[in-house]
Amino acid sequence: MKLTAWRAAAVVLSRELVTTIALLVGVSLVVFAILFLSPGDPFAALLGGRTLAGAERDAAFEALGIPRTWYGQYLAWIGKVLQGDFGLSMRTGQPVARELLSSGGRTLFLTLGSLLVTLSVAIPLAAYCAVHPESRRGQAATLAVYVVSALPTFWLGYIVIYVFTRQFGMFPILSGAGDAQQHSWLYALLPVLLLGLGNGALSEVVRHLRAEISRVLSEEYIRTARAKGAAVWRHAYKEALLLPVAEIIASKMPFVLGGAIIVEQVFNWPGLGRVAWQAAQDRDYPVIMAVTLLAAVIVRLGSLLQRSVYVAVNPRASAE
Repeated sequence: MKLTAWRAAAVVLSRELVTTIALLVGVSLVVFAILFLSPGDPFAALLGGRTLAGAERDAAFEALGIPRTWYGQYLAWIGKVLQGDFGLSMRTGQPVARELLSSGGRTLFLTLGSLLVTLSVAIPLAAYCAVHPESRRGQAATLAVYVVSALPTFWLGYIVIYVFTRQFGMFPILSGAGDAQQHSWLYALLPVLLLGLGNGALSEVVRHLRAEISRVLSEEYIRTARAKGAAVWRHAYKEALLLPVAEIIASKMPFVLGGAIIVEQVFNWPGLGRVAWQAAQDRDYPVIMAVTLLAAVIVRLGSLLQRSVYVAVNPRASAE
């Protein structure tokens, strides 16, 4: 890659980072306002269901150093976040950052592994179908992909668990975080494969890549390269694979994170999805805010990756 390409990517990246900061502030502000206006009382969760009112509530606010207005509470929270302090979990009393580090790593492994599985299946299949559009093997494989993608993730997950753990005894059944640490690399194969093949994105990725590869292969410069006997894929890989794959990662990251919540519930996988689910049930506001912010960061990183790759391939796009 030329130096100008790296410079163009750095310019766009710095510009996008400023936009990212503004988006994260907006997301956190909206979620904080929704939680503040939602029914219920966070103090009730701390006091075992007991609701404070009047002078007793004001005294509790003053004792804990919590501002009474919602914007005051938000500014106090965002100030601590900038210092790396996400507060304490209302359910466990543990630092939220510690819980996110332990569960976020497992979810990151799950999501990145599932994306790798999706692309490992989609890229060869899309390329084969684009080069051989009339092939019955390609059509049959595409049909199988569409059928698997149409199946509900939770139903397919229970079928996979029953077949591979009950019938074949190939994988252990987790009962908690301790088992997850002991069998994490082995047991993670099932949810990674399920999320990569059965989250509904595989069929869309195959269709999108097949259309892009077919379009690029029909371009004039590709026909010229083929006529000269040059390597076609050497000329076509940037436009036919690199850019579409980066776009797919950016667009499918939210869906993969949403599917991870379901998969983690089905497989009892102690990741970020289970933490978010439990926090929503317990009205654990600090954890909900931290998980939302972390999810927004992950989604935005996918967009930054797509934009950086696009500008690196086409430096003139940095002026757009």
